[in-house]
Amino acid sequence: MKTKANVLFTIESIAKQHQYMGLPQPQHPLMSIARFEDSKGITTRETGHFVNKFYAIAIKKKCTCRTRYGQHEYDYNQGMMSFFAPDQLLSWNADDEMPDAGWSISIHPDFLRNHPLEQKIKEYGFFHYAVNEALHLSPKEEKMIEKLLKNIYEEYHSNIDGFSQDIILSHLSLLLSYANRFYNRQFITRKHASSHLLLKLERLLNDYFNSPQLAEKGLPTVKYVSDQLHLSPNYLSDLLRNLTGQTTQQHIHGKLIEKAKEMLASSNLSVSEIAYYLGFEYSQSFNKLFKSKTRITPLEFRASFN
Repeated sequence: MKTKANVLFTIESIAKQHQYMGLPQPQHPLMSIARFEDSKGITTRETGHFVNKFYAIAIKKKCTCRTRYGQHEYDYNQGMMSFFAPDQLLSWNADDEMPDAGWSISIHPDFLRNHPLEQKIKEYGFFHYAVNEALHLSPKEEKMIEKLLKNIYEEYHSNIDGFSQDIILSHLSLLLSYANRFYNRQFITRKHASSHLLLKLERLLNDYFNSPQLAEKGLPTVKYVSDQLHLSPNYLSDLLRNLTGQTTQQHIHGKLIEKAKEMLASSNLSVSEIAYYLGFEYSQSFNKLFKSKTRITPLEFRASFN
Protein backbone atom coordinates (compact mmCIF):
# COMPACT_ATOMS: atom_id res chain seq x y z
CA MET A 1 0.00 0.00 0.00
CA LYS A 2 2.88 2.32 -0.87
CA THR A 3 1.30 5.61 -1.90
CA LYS A 4 2.16 9.28 -2.00
CA ALA A 5 0.66 11.40 0.74
CA ASN A 6 -2.95 12.45 0.15
CA VAL A 7 -3.23 10.57 -3.15
CA LEU A 8 -6.55 8.89 -3.89
CA PHE A 9 -6.31 5.24 -4.88
CA THR A 10 -8.80 2.44 -5.44
CA ILE A 11 -8.77 -1.05 -3.90
CA GLU A 12 -10.34 -3.08 -6.67
CA SER A 13 -10.25 -6.54 -5.08
CA ILE A 14 -10.58 -8.15 -1.68
CA ALA A 15 -7.26 -9.91 -2.27
CA LYS A 16 -5.56 -6.52 -2.65
CA GLN A 17 -7.22 -5.28 0.54
CA HIS A 18 -5.84 -8.27 2.45
CA GLN A 19 -2.40 -7.54 1.05
CA TYR A 20 -2.53 -3.92 2.24
CA MET A 21 -3.77 -4.95 5.69
CA GLY A 22 -1.18 -7.71 6.12
CA LEU A 23 -3.88 -10.39 6.30
CA PRO A 24 -3.71 -13.93 4.85
CA GLN A 25 -5.00 -14.21 1.29
CA PRO A 26 -8.80 -14.68 1.14
CA GLN A 27 -10.37 -18.10 0.57
CA HIS A 28 -12.91 -16.64 -1.89
CA PRO A 29 -12.41 -13.83 -4.46
CA LEU A 30 -15.76 -12.17 -3.63
CA MET A 31 -16.00 -12.55 0.15
CA SER A 32 -13.70 -12.78 3.15
CA ILE A 33 -13.72 -12.83 6.92
CA ALA A 34 -10.47 -12.48 8.83
CA ARG A 35 -9.22 -11.83 12.35
CA PHE A 36 -7.10 -8.77 13.02
CA GLU A 37 -5.00 -11.01 15.27
CA ASP A 38 -3.75 -12.72 12.09
CA SER A 39 -2.49 -9.49 10.52
CA LYS A 40 1.25 -9.12 10.01
CA GLY A 41 0.86 -5.35 10.10
CA ILE A 42 -0.02 -2.67 7.59
CA THR A 43 2.20 -2.28 4.54
CA THR A 44 2.46 1.52 4.42
CA ARG A 45 3.48 4.40 6.63
CA GLU A 46 2.12 7.19 4.43
CA THR A 47 -1.13 9.15 4.50
CA GLY A 48 -3.66 8.69 1.72
CA HIS A 49 -7.30 8.45 0.69
CA PHE A 50 -8.87 5.38 -0.86
CA VAL A 51 -12.12 3.73 -1.91
CA ASN A 52 -13.07 0.06 -1.80
CA LYS A 53 -15.11 -1.54 -4.56
CA PHE A 54 -16.94 -3.72 -2.05
CA TYR A 55 -18.82 -3.63 1.27
CA ALA A 56 -16.60 -3.73 4.35
CA ILE A 57 -17.32 -4.30 8.02
CA ALA A 58 -14.72 -3.81 10.73
CA ILE A 59 -15.18 -5.00 14.32
CA LYS A 60 -12.59 -3.60 16.72
CA LYS A 61 -12.42 -5.18 20.15
CA LYS A 62 -11.03 -3.59 23.31
CA CYS A 63 -10.67 -0.27 21.53
CA THR A 64 -9.41 1.96 24.36
CA CYS A 65 -9.89 5.36 22.76
CA ARG A 66 -12.02 8.48 22.64
CA THR A 67 -14.61 8.02 19.93
CA ARG A 68 -16.32 10.93 18.21
CA TYR A 69 -20.11 10.78 17.93
CA GLY A 70 -21.16 13.72 15.76
CA GLN A 71 -19.47 16.70 17.44
CA HIS A 72 -19.13 14.92 20.77
CA GLU A 73 -16.53 12.53 22.15
CA TYR A 74 -17.19 9.52 24.33
CA ASP A 75 -14.83 7.20 26.16
CA TYR A 76 -15.50 3.66 25.10
CA ASN A 77 -13.36 0.60 25.62
CA GLN A 78 -15.70 -2.15 24.44
CA GLY A 79 -16.43 -3.44 20.93
CA MET A 80 -16.91 -1.06 18.03
CA MET A 81 -18.26 -1.78 14.53
CA SER A 82 -17.86 0.30 11.38
CA PHE A 83 -19.66 -0.22 8.06
CA PHE A 84 -18.60 1.00 4.62
CA ALA A 85 -20.36 0.81 1.26
CA PRO A 86 -18.58 0.44 -2.10
CA ASP A 87 -16.98 3.63 -3.45
CA GLN A 88 -17.11 5.40 -0.08
CA LEU A 89 -14.14 7.73 0.41
CA LEU A 90 -11.95 6.70 3.36
CA SER A 91 -8.71 8.05 4.78
CA TRP A 92 -5.58 6.40 6.10
CA ASN A 93 -3.15 8.26 8.35
CA ALA A 94 0.52 7.46 8.45
CA ASP A 95 0.45 6.72 12.19
CA ASP A 96 -2.65 4.48 12.11
CA GLU A 97 -2.24 0.94 13.43
CA MET A 98 -4.19 -2.23 12.85
CA PRO A 99 -6.41 -3.20 15.83
CA ASP A 100 -4.91 -5.79 18.13
CA ALA A 101 -8.12 -7.83 18.02
CA GLY A 102 -11.34 -8.00 16.06
CA TRP A 103 -12.69 -8.96 12.67
CA SER A 104 -12.70 -7.75 9.09
CA ILE A 105 -15.49 -8.76 6.69
CA SER A 106 -15.49 -7.86 2.99
CA ILE A 107 -18.33 -8.61 0.57
CA HIS A 108 -18.20 -7.84 -3.13
CA PRO A 109 -21.62 -6.81 -4.57
CA ASP A 110 -21.39 -9.77 -6.99
CA PHE A 111 -21.44 -12.17 -4.03
CA LEU A 112 -24.96 -10.87 -3.23
CA ARG A 113 -26.42 -11.23 -6.73
CA ASN A 114 -29.94 -12.73 -6.83
CA HIS A 115 -30.08 -13.00 -3.04
CA PRO A 116 -32.59 -10.95 -0.95
CA LEU A 117 -29.64 -9.32 0.83
CA GLU A 118 -28.60 -7.67 -2.46
CA GLN A 119 -31.43 -5.13 -2.04
CA LYS A 120 -31.77 -5.28 1.74
CA ILE A 121 -28.18 -4.20 2.36
CA LYS A 122 -28.86 -0.93 0.51
CA GLU A 123 -31.59 -0.06 3.03
CA TYR A 124 -29.22 -0.05 6.01
CA GLY A 125 -28.27 3.59 6.57
CA PHE A 126 -25.24 2.65 8.64
CA PHE A 127 -23.36 1.54 5.50
CA HIS A 128 -23.31 5.21 4.52
CA TYR A 129 -22.48 6.73 7.91
CA ALA A 130 -19.27 8.63 8.48
CA VAL A 131 -16.40 6.85 10.22
CA ASN A 132 -17.01 8.76 13.47
CA GLU A 133 -20.53 7.33 13.64
CA ALA A 134 -19.50 3.77 14.44
CA LEU A 135 -21.70 1.33 16.35
CA HIS A 136 -20.56 0.86 19.95
CA LEU A 137 -21.36 -2.56 21.38
CA SER A 138 -22.22 -3.37 24.98
CA PRO A 139 -20.61 -6.56 26.36
CA LYS A 140 -23.87 -8.46 25.79
CA GLU A 141 -24.18 -7.19 22.22
CA GLU A 142 -20.54 -7.94 21.53
CA LYS A 143 -21.07 -11.53 22.65
CA MET A 144 -24.02 -11.91 20.28
CA ILE A 145 -22.07 -10.46 17.33
CA GLU A 146 -19.06 -12.63 18.18
CA LYS A 147 -21.23 -15.76 17.98
CA LEU A 148 -22.48 -14.85 14.51
CA LEU A 149 -18.98 -13.99 13.34
CA LYS A 150 -17.68 -17.37 14.43
CA ASN A 151 -20.48 -19.08 12.48
CA ILE A 152 -19.53 -17.15 9.35
CA TYR A 153 -15.82 -17.84 9.94
CA GLU A 154 -16.36 -21.59 10.32
CA GLU A 155 -18.51 -21.83 7.19
CA TYR A 156 -16.04 -19.70 5.25
CA HIS A 157 -13.21 -22.10 6.11
CA SER A 158 -15.26 -25.25 5.43
CA ASN A 159 -15.21 -27.12 2.15
CA ILE A 160 -17.01 -25.04 -0.47
CA ASP A 161 -20.17 -26.64 -1.84
CA GLY A 162 -23.52 -25.59 -3.32
CA PHE A 163 -24.84 -24.51 0.09
CA SER A 164 -21.89 -22.41 1.27
CA GLN A 165 -22.92 -19.07 -0.20
CA ASP A 166 -26.52 -19.25 1.03
CA ILE A 167 -25.42 -20.25 4.54
CA ILE A 168 -22.85 -17.45 4.76
CA LEU A 169 -25.36 -14.88 3.50
CA SER A 170 -27.99 -16.11 5.96
CA HIS A 171 -25.58 -15.59 8.85
CA LEU A 172 -24.53 -12.22 7.43
CA SER A 173 -28.15 -11.13 7.03
CA LEU A 174 -28.81 -11.99 10.68
CA LEU A 175 -25.70 -10.10 11.77
CA LEU A 176 -26.86 -6.97 9.91
CA SER A 177 -30.33 -7.27 11.44
CA TYR A 178 -28.80 -7.30 14.91
CA ALA A 179 -26.57 -4.36 13.97
CA ASN A 180 -29.67 -2.45 12.91
CA ARG A 181 -31.30 -3.19 16.28
CA PHE A 182 -28.18 -2.12 18.16
CA TYR A 183 -27.95 1.13 16.20
CA ASN A 184 -31.50 1.96 17.26
CA ARG A 185 -30.47 1.26 20.86
CA GLN A 186 -27.52 3.60 20.42
CA PHE A 187 -29.83 6.39 19.27
CA ILE A 188 -31.91 5.95 22.42
CA THR A 189 -28.96 5.83 24.86
CA ARG A 190 -27.53 9.01 23.36
CA LYS A 191 -30.68 10.83 24.47
CA HIS A 192 -28.90 13.84 25.95
CA ALA A 193 -26.76 14.44 22.87
CA SER A 194 -29.77 13.79 20.64
CA SER A 195 -31.89 16.35 22.50
CA HIS A 196 -29.09 18.85 22.04
CA LEU A 197 -29.05 17.99 18.33
CA LEU A 198 -32.80 18.69 18.02
CA LEU A 199 -32.29 22.14 19.56
CA LYS A 200 -29.46 22.84 17.11
CA LEU A 201 -31.61 21.66 14.18
CA GLU A 202 -34.48 23.89 15.27
CA ARG A 203 -32.16 26.89 15.61
CA LEU A 204 -30.51 26.16 12.26
CA LEU A 205 -33.82 25.98 10.39
CA ASN A 206 -35.21 29.03 12.15
CA ASP A 207 -32.14 31.08 11.24
CA TYR A 208 -32.26 29.90 7.63
CA PHE A 209 -35.98 30.54 7.12
CA ASN A 210 -35.67 34.00 8.66
CA SER A 211 -32.64 35.05 6.63
CA PRO A 212 -32.06 36.21 3.03
CA GLN A 213 -30.68 32.75 2.25
CA LEU A 214 -34.20 31.41 1.73
CA ALA A 215 -35.00 33.88 -1.05
CA GLU A 216 -31.49 33.68 -2.51
CA LYS A 217 -30.84 29.94 -2.41
CA GLY A 218 -34.27 28.34 -1.99
CA LEU A 219 -35.10 25.59 0.47
CA PRO A 220 -32.20 24.17 2.48
CA THR A 221 -31.22 20.72 1.27
CA VAL A 222 -30.77 17.66 3.48
CA LYS A 223 -27.05 17.79 2.66
CA TYR A 224 -26.82 21.44 3.72
CA VAL A 225 -28.49 20.68 7.06
CA SER A 226 -26.40 17.57 7.74
CA ASP A 227 -23.18 19.42 6.83
CA GLN A 228 -24.05 22.22 9.26
CA LEU A 229 -24.62 19.63 12.00
CA HIS A 230 -21.45 17.70 11.08
CA LEU A 231 -23.29 14.45 10.42
CA SER A 232 -23.81 12.39 7.30
CA PRO A 233 -27.24 12.80 5.59
CA ASN A 234 -28.32 9.19 6.16
CA TYR A 235 -27.24 9.14 9.77
CA LEU A 236 -29.05 12.39 10.55
CA SER A 237 -32.27 11.17 8.95
CA ASP A 238 -32.09 7.85 10.82
CA LEU A 239 -31.42 9.64 14.09
CA LEU A 240 -34.30 12.07 13.60
CA ARG A 241 -36.63 9.25 12.55
CA ASN A 242 -35.86 7.45 15.80
CA LEU A 243 -36.29 10.60 17.89
CA THR A 244 -39.28 12.22 16.19
CA GLY A 245 -40.64 9.79 13.61
CA GLN A 246 -39.67 12.20 10.83
CA THR A 247 -36.74 12.38 8.41
CA THR A 248 -34.61 15.48 7.84
CA GLN A 249 -36.62 16.30 4.70
CA GLN A 250 -39.85 16.13 6.66
CA HIS A 251 -38.40 18.50 9.28
CA ILE A 252 -37.46 20.95 6.51
CA HIS A 253 -40.95 20.73 5.03
CA GLY A 254 -42.46 21.21 8.49
CA LYS A 255 -40.50 24.41 8.98
CA LEU A 256 -41.49 25.50 5.48
CA ILE A 257 -45.20 25.06 6.22
CA GLU A 258 -44.78 26.92 9.52
CA LYS A 259 -43.15 29.86 7.69
CA ALA A 260 -45.79 29.75 4.94
CA LYS A 261 -48.62 29.92 7.48
CA GLU A 262 -46.96 32.88 9.16
CA MET A 263 -46.70 34.76 5.85
CA LEU A 264 -50.23 33.86 4.74
CA ALA A 265 -51.68 35.10 8.02
CA SER A 266 -49.65 38.26 8.49
CA SER A 267 -48.82 39.64 5.05
CA ASN A 268 -50.62 40.87 1.95
CA LEU A 269 -48.33 38.99 -0.41
CA SER A 270 -50.04 36.80 -2.99
CA VAL A 271 -49.70 33.02 -2.82
CA SER A 272 -47.43 33.17 -5.87
CA GLU A 273 -45.19 35.74 -4.21
CA ILE A 274 -45.00 33.68 -1.03
CA ALA A 275 -44.21 30.56 -3.06
CA TYR A 276 -41.39 32.39 -4.85
CA TYR A 277 -40.02 33.75 -1.56
CA LEU A 278 -40.00 30.23 -0.14
CA GLY A 279 -37.90 28.96 -3.03
CA PHE A 280 -40.55 27.52 -5.36
CA GLU A 281 -40.21 28.19 -9.06
CA TYR A 282 -43.86 27.33 -9.62
CA SER A 283 -46.67 28.21 -7.22
CA GLN A 284 -48.47 24.97 -8.16
CA SER A 285 -45.69 22.97 -6.49
CA PHE A 286 -46.04 25.07 -3.33
CA ASN A 287 -49.84 24.65 -3.34
CA LYS A 288 -49.50 20.88 -3.73
CA LEU A 289 -47.02 20.55 -0.86
CA PHE A 290 -49.03 22.86 1.41
CA LYS A 291 -52.24 20.90 0.84
CA SER A 292 -50.49 17.55 1.33
CA LYS A 293 -49.30 18.74 4.76
CA THR A 294 -52.38 20.67 5.93
CA ARG A 295 -55.26 19.20 3.85
CA ILE A 296 -56.29 22.70 2.77
CA THR A 297 -54.95 25.09 0.14
CA PRO A 298 -52.96 28.23 1.00
CA LEU A 299 -55.95 30.40 0.00
CA GLU A 300 -58.29 28.38 2.23
CA PHE A 301 -55.84 28.78 5.12
CA ARG A 302 -55.67 32.54 4.57
CA ALA A 303 -59.48 32.78 4.33
CA SER A 304 -59.79 31.20 7.78
CA PHE A 305 -58.28 34.39 9.26
CA ASN A 306 -60.88 36.68 7.66
